[in-house]
Amino acid sequence: MNRRTFIAGSLGLLASTALVGHALAAGKTITWWYESADPKQQGYIKSGIIEPFNAANPDFNLTIDYRGTELDKQMRVALLSGNGPDIVYTAGPTYVAPMARAGQLLALDDYVTRFGWTDRILPVFLEMGKYDGKLYALPKTYETLGLFYNKTLFEKHGWKAPTTIAEVEALADAMLAEKIIPFASGNANWRPANEHYVTIVLNAIAGPENVYKALKGELPWTAEPFVKAIDTLNKWWQKGYFGPNYFSLSDEQAFAQMATGQAGMMPTGTWQFQRVNTYFPPNNAEAGFVGFPSAEGIGGPVYPLGVGSTFSIAATSKNADGAAAAIDYIFSDKAYGSMNSAWPGEWNTPLSDLSKVTVDNGLPLYGETMKTLADAVGDNQYGYTSWTFLPPATDSYLVSGIEEVWLGRSTTAQFLEQLNATFLQEKADGKVPAIPAR
Repeated sequence: MNRRTFIAGSLGLLASTALVGHALAAGKTITWWYESADPKQQGYIKSGIIEPFNAANPDFNLTIDYRGTELDKQMRVALLSGNGPDIVYTAGPTYVAPMARAGQLLALDDYVTRFGWTDRILPVFLEMGKYDGKLYALPKTYETLGLFYNKTLFEKHGWKAPTTIAEVEALADAMLAEKIIPFASGNANWRPANEHYVTIVLNAIAGPENVYKALKGELPWTAEPFVKAIDTLNKWWQKGYFGPNYFSLSDEQAFAQMATGQAGMMPTGTWQFQRVNTYFPPNNAEAGFVGFPSAEGIGGPVYPLGVGSTFSIAATSKNADGAAAAIDYIFSDKAYGSMNSAWPGEWNTPLSDLSKVTVDNGLPLYGETMKTLADAVGDNQYGYTSWTFLPPATDSYLVSGIEEVWLGRSTTAQFLEQLNATFLQEKADGKVPAIPAR
């Protein structure tokens, strides 16, 4: 679909003409700062987004600048001085509210109508990008946490993918007996990996309804369901489910352990699909993926909803319409197919209808998982990831605080008391991201 045509018929022509006129008056270049990407990944973005957008929109010139791990810091400084890029790329909704509150982002509501985003994007994500009733961000990708496992290893031992917490624990104990690490894991390259496991137990054991109540301020984080969840996670840690080298392994090294059979399962996010073809075929193994099992009374597997990064437009942008057109292209069927074929797990934009999208990455499991996730979100059967729905200081404390519990320096009660106090302060300060109604 040609994204230069904004609205069908004469209204679309008028909108397109107005857009081009604005672009010519304000300058053709559209600037976009991005995080880290290796040369191969930069090539995917160039061929899947930059070149096709510029070819279809000759009045614009979309450029990208890779800022690496310093992106967040540099973005904050640039926005404060009014010299930031047109397209503001953040690490997630947690970052959007403070920027919107400070007047650094442009409200996108007019573009929702112009580009028909209401009909093309899953509604919950439009709600998540709002602050004070206005839309300020769209997610680049949405993701979930679940359980990867070595299907070949499972078949060898006669194991089946778990469907309950009791089965998870029984499998983990059986793996320990075979000197197999139950949970491939590591945070050496990314300390916030800690929160993946906290998110899993909050949703799978405390349950998404209780997490929702806590996020709305209707239930304290010190409530019994959360105590049970953190106690369970700590029990898994103390029993050795996470292996002996958690603090010295990267997540990629841990994923490789699972592919070789040194580890059996990996509780992690759908972004790891990008590594399946790299590690499993060389080891003559097949990967499996299921939703993480839930405790009794919660129902089937809960799919915690996460947004890894977002797109916004700087309030000071001199080419806001061009930036919006570029964002709109990223949310096209064509861009989805291209990016998910080349780079699965990192570009799962929340399109409401994937029936017209063609993805060719040799990973049918990925397509099945994304469809299951889209259906779950569409039916409001989802949970909440900490990095998407908690405010910044609360989330930061969660990452560091859980280590103190694991290492015996803090108790579950102390951890949750501090978490609750930090959350209440940020809630009072208006820093809690938008929480869509269930």
